[in-house]
Amino acid sequence: MIYGYARISRPQQSIDRQIRNIKNEYPEAVILQEAYTGTRMDRPEWSKLLRKIKSGDTIVFDSVSRMSRNADEGVEIYFKLYEKGIQLIFLKEHYIDTDVYSENMRDKIEPQGTDEDEIFKGLNNYFRKLAARQIRIAFDQAEKEVQDLRQRTREGIETARLNGKQIGQKPGNKLKIKKETPAKEQILKYSKDFNGSLPDPECIKIIGISRNTYYKYKRDLKVSL
Repeated sequence: MIYGYARISRPQQSIDRQIRNIKNEYPEAVILQEAYTGTRMDRPEWSKLLRKIKSGDTIVFDSVSRMSRNADEGVEIYFKLYEKGIQLIFLKEHYIDTDVYSENMRDKIEPQGTDEDEIFKGLNNYFRKLAARQIRIAFDQAEKEVQDLRQRTREGIETARLNGKQIGQKPGNKLKIKKETPAKEQILKYSKDFNGSLPDPECIKIIGISRNTYYKYKRDLKVSL
């Protein structure tokens, strides 16, 4: 059996691209998909897939990050599946497909029944570690990408906050501008239409906001008072 595994972190994201990429290469693949964080391995559809696969089966991923974004767990499950005879294919990282790893291991030096066998054994272990390191690098990169994404998200939220925007508001709600509250307080204080004695042009000059914004805030105040 050939299975395709597609995963997104949140339901709001689109999974279509992953499925399309897998189906383009393996039209016969049975697709399992879910919206679940890649930092955990106990995902419902993933767990279901692990229960049903058997030696000789294949799992196709759009990218190694769809399998796991935790390097330690990703490397661990990679070798567990490999040792069970499961073929793993990563469309964006073919250099760590299990076929490639298996081919590298085929090139090992066979024991000769001589004193040099210990040297050959050491070389074989060295080559295995080199191949395993390539696999770990791919998972490490996937983990780094999600950390970078989170950092960029935090920075974007902080930038929006400093610009006076409310993050996470429902569609249709007005954005709250950082200067709105103090500007309205000054309108109440200086405008002759409220508690002050100044005409509108002088209020606009003192408060330092545009004419349109001033009259908008003024209308808001009249409605709320």
